[in-house]
Amino acid sequence: MVKYGYVRKEGSQFRSKQNQQQPDSRITVRMATLDFKALTAPVGILRILEVIFTCITFSLVASVGHTTDSFWTWCMFSWCFCFCVTILTLVLEFTSLSSKLPISWDDFTTSFAMLATLMVLTASILYSIFFTCASCGRQIAACVLSFLTFILYAVEIGLTRAKPGEISGFLSTVPGLLKVLEAFVACVIFICLYYINYTLYPGLQWCVAVYSICFIFALLIILLTIGRLLSRFPAPFNKVLIVCNVLAVLMYITAAVIWPFYCFRNIPRPSYCPVNCGWNLLVVISFMTFFNLIAYIVDTVYSFKLVFFPTET
Repeated sequence: MVKYGYVRKEGSQFRSKQNQQQPDSRITVRMATLDFKALTAPVGILRILEVIFTCITFSLVASVGHTTDSFWTWCMFSWCFCFCVTILTLVLEFTSLSSKLPISWDDFTTSFAMLATLMVLTASILYSIFFTCASCGRQIAACVLSFLTFILYAVEIGLTRAKPGEISGFLSTVPGLLKVLEAFVACVIFICLYYINYTLYPGLQWCVAVYSICFIFALLIILLTIGRLLSRFPAPFNKVLIVCNVLAVLMYITAAVIWPFYCFRNIPRPSYCPVNCGWNLLVVISFMTFFNLIAYIVDTVYSFKLVFFPTET
């Protein structure tokens, strides 16, 4: 590490000592330490490409024109949000300020990579379906770059995820990544519910309550983990997690049965039903309900395995 300061008559001696030091990738300038490995490491290179690709993507989309459609707004928000957080992550790691933050940095970066992967994938699919045509050159280019960005974030998950037997934060493990997935799927359900009048039947209200309760629990776990507050939990966290996962599975089973029963009973698909019509949104919610049910089942099984059948290293 090379430190720069004020040198008087000892300048020649200081330079001779400096030349004897081994080269280091970090340079300390007053209060900040510049860590060049944060940019040259594989994860750093991936993040630089993510910043470039997301910037080009939302620039191409913005150059086409603005629309008030909610799907367009979601796509633009996803690209801009991922761009801002990724470049903030690069700056904090390059200046070594990430180690001074009162949060679990590894958990934060891993959970964000998972969230960004899901957001960019959703934005890529939505923009391809609703805003791209055969003669739309800039839109097609934006979709291609968006899908490439999704691949970059997915690779980042593979590089930052904790390996079996490795000591790390909860969100770096498979159950932690599943918590991010479960919360994101619930957000997709909530977006679709905005267009659905679910207050007509008590059964549909129960399903919305299931989505909300499980989402709040998943979000609470994510925030407690990033804030390093799990150690202050008054009960064994692993056991509580298993109990809550089992309850979530049972609740989602009821929702997976009740929601299609009330939504599709004696209600055929309309003769004219575009992609974003209400009947199709009901199908999307049903699919996401079953998808989240599978995620919670896998989460529960994996948590059981980690608690009761730990891997010996």
